[in-house]
Amino acid sequence: MDEPHSKPSWLDRLGALMMREPEDREQLIELLHTSFERNLMDGDALAMIEGVLQVYDMQARDIMVPRAQADMVDVQEPMEKIIATAIETAHSRFPVTGDNKDDVIGILLAKDLLHYYQDPEEFDLRDMLRPAVFIPESKRLNVLLKDFRSNRNHIAIVVDEYGGVAGIVTIEDVLEQIVGDIEDEFDFDETEANIVRDRHGRFRVKAITEIEDFNKAFDTNFDDDDFDTIGGLVLTHVGRLPKSGAKVSIGNLEIEILRADSRRLHSLLIEKIGTESEEGET
Repeated sequence: MDEPHSKPSWLDRLGALMMREPEDREQLIELLHTSFERNLMDGDALAMIEGVLQVYDMQARDIMVPRAQADMVDVQEPMEKIIATAIETAHSRFPVTGDNKDDVIGILLAKDLLHYYQDPEEFDLRDMLRPAVFIPESKRLNVLLKDFRSNRNHIAIVVDEYGGVAGIVTIEDVLEQIVGDIEDEFDFDETEANIVRDRHGRFRVKAITEIEDFNKAFDTNFDDDDFDTIGGLVLTHVGRLPKSGAKVSIGNLEIEILRADSRRLHSLLIEKIGTESEEGET
């Protein structure tokens, strides 16, 4: 009598599926999606693998926080103002500038501000600064992540071809490309258009979508004098950086924050309610 066959593990089934060796990136991703559809891996695993593949194709300029949106500290500011900035933004690290925003003289760790309370009279902000790491906009994220880990550094200053500060990028920004919001990574792939309609008639919109393009898609008439993107419009309306899951109404638009980190908005879920237009109001 033949012995009963043991049930193959998910790894065995995935291996069998992968016997057809993919010839390019597209075929590899297709196989991964097929394995997900056959319940060989869950959505979390699929999203993380796709995130890893994306990191190899992305550069620092793709995820950096632009200089205009970065929270920096002026070394000449009063300590009371610097401490207030640290409390309000809740960041753990801050680039510190000298004469202007292109003159980054070091990195301030928020925890080092505790020394100020120990002896305010003797506290010297410059003595507390850690060396700043400067990287080009073209630096690939997989290399940057390796550098972050080997150098035990968590933040880098991104500079343009002329040596000016273009923005900042943190290790958290890189890791979010891999383990970020699963719903956003899987259902709203980075390769898709900025505005995608789902099966419920709502729209997934990337926060970087320009106001002009948004107006065309939603038949709205928002002014782009004060902000360039729909993310900027939402930030202006709310007056602060909302968290993922927060909801806001602007005119006849119901907007839910799909994904946001501690520095910026990434994606929104938007539903147009009724036919009356109040778009110009923010």
